[in-house]
Amino acid sequence: MKRKLLLLLLPFLFIGNVIVSAQVVDTTMTFEEYNPTSTLVVPGEEITRAKFPFIDVHSHLWRMGTMDLTKTAAEMDALNMRVLVNLSGRSGEQLKSMVDNAKKLAPGRFVVFANIDFEGIDDPDWTERTVKQLEEDYKNGARGIKIFKNLGLTALDSKGNRISTDDPRIDPVWAKAGELGIPVLIHTGEPAVFWAPIDEKNERWIEMKNFPSRHRGDSTRFPSWEVVMSEQWNVFRKHPNTTFINAHLGWMANDLERLGKHLDEFPNVYTEIAAVIAELGRQPRFAHDFFVKYQDRLLFGKDTYRPVEFHTYFRVLESKDEYFDYFRKRHAFWKMYGLNLPDEVLKKVYYKNALKIIPGIDKSLFPND
Repeated sequence: MKRKLLLLLLPFLFIGNVIVSAQVVDTTMTFEEYNPTSTLVVPGEEITRAKFPFIDVHSHLWRMGTMDLTKTAAEMDALNMRVLVNLSGRSGEQLKSMVDNAKKLAPGRFVVFANIDFEGIDDPDWTERTVKQLEEDYKNGARGIKIFKNLGLTALDSKGNRISTDDPRIDPVWAKAGELGIPVLIHTGEPAVFWAPIDEKNERWIEMKNFPSRHRGDSTRFPSWEVVMSEQWNVFRKHPNTTFINAHLGWMANDLERLGKHLDEFPNVYTEIAAVIAELGRQPRFAHDFFVKYQDRLLFGKDTYRPVEFHTYFRVLESKDEYFDYFRKRHAFWKMYGLNLPDEVLKKVYYKNALKIIPGIDKSLFPND
């Protein structure tokens, strides 16, 4: 009887004459929910304005033809962004409306790149028609071409076959870009880990869980990462007189040694840091040395236009701060560290290199040094 009574009383605590029910704390949570506040006390602060004026070579303003660009330009001023390159220019009248709206509301502040439509690539006149359209877009103000990741990955011809990036029917387009003196910013593939199994070893597990359609592991639907990227590299090799900007550090930000060999092989290729700053921020010493070595080939890019997110880019590039947050956990659950790049390297990444390869930018907007 006494044993039974003791068992009955265990869930309660006696404080004075008051009986208080014992609380059982539930300590279970998901990895996504776990977001501890760091107790580390180290020097450092947020950087909300770039040390030098910069050009964002990788942005998307889908409604640029109708939006109030004076508001966008004011936001750019606060960041010290002098020029934004809108890669979503499309073509024809849509592109022209974007160029015209920018000239009217914020002259000199925006550059528009044209896009290529691969629909109907089987048509006998597709190549001729596409080259002619590119020439028209150039006359209407396009100062580059942006190739989206569907090419080489999901874009299909009329027979349902994947259109490879090095498809010979596209060769005249790449050649025409070189003839016009405009760069081709090309996004090929995805991070290689998108092809890896969705398991406890996958660094982008959260993203794969939240966006399962981004996974490329189904070999019946997608070619391997190496195949997709090698087709892009074939284009670089075949067209040495065309300048290419390999988007997102060519998805080799996690292997900078390989990226360096890539840049060594292709002198006509530049690359930019959009959406991969988290990779750089976890290897500050190695990334610092890489930026110093390849300072003439690197450009600033952000991708999604959200002004507050630029602050992390500035802090990674400019500061020597330690252990600070990235802004999107599904891309990086780790902390960032500053590269503390030299001023001359920063200037090249922020604006000097872009001025070399993107025509028509007003150089008076930038320091004359």
